[in-house]
Amino acid sequence: MNRTDRLYAIVEDLRAISPRCRSARELAQRFEVSSRTIERDISALQQAGVPIYAEVGRRGGYALDRSMSLPPLNFTPAEAVAVAIALSRTEQQPFADEARSALRKLVAAMPGPEGERARQLAARVQILTDEKPESRYTGSIGRVIEEALLKGLVLRIRYADAQSVLTTRDVEPGAFVGGRSGWWYLVAWCRLRDAVRVFRLDRIADAALTEEPVPGRPLEAFDADIPHMIARTPALD
Repeated sequence: MNRTDRLYAIVEDLRAISPRCRSARELAQRFEVSSRTIERDISALQQAGVPIYAEVGRRGGYALDRSMSLPPLNFTPAEAVAVAIALSRTEQQPFADEARSALRKLVAAMPGPEGERARQLAARVQILTDEKPESRYTGSIGRVIEEALLKGLVLRIRYADAQSVLTTRDVEPGAFVGGRSGWWYLVAWCRLRDAVRVFRLDRIADAALTEEPVPGRPLEAFDADIPHMIARTPALD
């Protein structure tokens, strides 16, 4: 995560739990940086006019002014646990880190008693998992592709075909495709082949962002022709 994204994420994290506070150590653990880096980030935000103040004491930390806090969410404990169950299998899927972040914000923004009831209810739900995860989503490669899709940038990948022959390609990412088999694919316009190609993530040896924006292509151009797979998009409403 670059500094600009981290500054935004710190504000959103504090907004979600306002008027409660978060210590520099907690923020440092969450964003995988040092406490000193967090202190510098908070100072930069304060100088930019963001109303963050420090609370002293054993349970002190940084808090965002109430006027910028989110109103309590009208999630019931059962709804919150249902979301947690739905997200419990996202560890090896696209945007898994964002899914966990969204769930933390949801619970943190619930009124105190409701949030505690949600935690108590969650403790009564157990999910059986296999020793080997079903998903074959490659996390490190996947995160680079996630960023490319979010920012609309061309990717440079090294890809091994079915015969394990490696080629370097510049591709325009179009969509993630995942199926019941557990395999995840990137559907992209391959400039080497001058056509749409489907890349299995576990065969991508390396992926890096370029600074080149993706040309506008209609989403229909990235229809994945993968046998025995019925694709559908996640519903947001």
